[in-house]
Amino acid sequence: MSFATLRSERLVMRPLRADDAPVMHIAMSDKELMTWWSSAPHKEYQETADYVAINADPERYMTWAITMDDDEALGWVVFINRREKLNEIGYILRRSHWGKGIAREAVTRVIDHGFDDLGLRKIIADTDPDNESSNKLLIDMGFEKEGYLRSEWETHLGVRDSILWGLLKDDYKRG
Repeated sequence: MSFATLRSERLVMRPLRADDAPVMHIAMSDKELMTWWSSAPHKEYQETADYVAINADPERYMTWAITMDDDEALGWVVFINRREKLNEIGYILRRSHWGKGIAREAVTRVIDHGFDDLGLRKIIADTDPDNESSNKLLIDMGFEKEGYLRSEWETHLGVRDSILWGLLKDDYKRG
């Protein structure tokens, strides 16, 4: 399976490649960035290389590397097919690029693609309740809290709750 490169005002989002592992190790080894991720910060480069290879496999996921002018991956947005016309979205962005609207722009572009080009009816997300930045981004984009699962995940932080978010195509407000 192949999927399209997506463009927005500032970003080019191309399929993630295994050779993105060196720059993605900057993110995946960052303790602060990885606080709310489902795994601990990567200590060894090979852990990141293996993880990127899995996420770059188009038979498993649609994962776009978030790039600007130089093709260097700043992070990624992943779309996971969960059911017919329903995908889960996830994203990660190197901390050096936080606060610049890049995550919002990238996630918006993938949502537009999901609804307009893939014909999705719903997009979901799953976050830690204490991940204030990600939860605020989803709320600002129109996602509705659809569930709160107690003791849902075992992570490097211990057992964690989870918020389930949903965005219906009919409710999506662009821009």
